[in-house]
Amino acid sequence: MKIDEIGDGWSVCSMEIEERHRNANHGVMGGAIFTLADLAFAAASNNTHVQTVAQQVSVNFLSGSRGTRLTAKAVCRKDGRTTAVYNVDVTDDLGRDIAELVFTGFKL
Repeated sequence: MKIDEIGDGWSVCSMEIEERHRNANHGVMGGAIFTLADLAFAAASNNTHVQTVAQQVSVNFLSGSRGTRLTAKAVCRKDGRTTAVYNVDVTDDLGRDIAELVFTGFKL
């Protein structure tokens, strides 16, 4: 996984899908998708704020990836005094929507 782009309140991260990321049904494991989204959240929130950690996360897995690469785009929706809310969308290189996540971050 790597940080491809980063700015004030946003980031783009990606990963190549390898065999070790697949489950018994040959789909990409939810944990791998979540970890990529968590990296995008961490990059965006810690680039903008004081040290920020995930306090609560909601995830909807939308479809399985048929591609070879996943991309997560994080965007700050609300920047409060002690918390921040980020939307993270995960897509594959074929343009499929893979997951959508909402992170509530707590500023330490």
